[in-house]
Amino acid sequence: MDDFEPKIVAFFCNWCSYAGADLAGTSRLQYPPNIRVIRVMCTGRVSELLILKAITAGADGVLISGCHPGDCHYLRGNLNAMRRIAAMKPFLGAMGIDSDRLTLEWIGASEGHKIAETVEHFIEKVKQLGPSQFKGQVSCSSN
Repeated sequence: MDDFEPKIVAFFCNWCSYAGADLAGTSRLQYPPNIRVIRVMCTGRVSELLILKAITAGADGVLISGCHPGDCHYLRGNLNAMRRIAAMKPFLGAMGIDSDRLTLEWIGASEGHKIAETVEHFIEKVKQLGPSQFKGQVSCSSN
């Protein structure tokens, strides 16, 4: 499993985490390229269906990151995301999917270093879990 490189799908809030990732890039902070970032206006818009779609499409892990509580541009969107993720973890466990494959982090626009650290830490955690049970089993089509 030393050669296993997990594929991570990340949903980043436009206002905070995505801006933080941009700062990490302009600051030339290095982190593994295993992550595919999807910019959303708010983490509160990341539905259970999007999370399941990422996992069943073969992602080894899903990282959701948004504004710190109290800093949401949409007032309570990040709190809605927090409740949704808290409810989603036991659901994943009941489906036989390790709930550690899903994580939620609060990262502000000025925290480029935290983006790099979070991505590295999450990739290491997913490496320990091994490949997703869905890898290569489900095909994704736009039909």
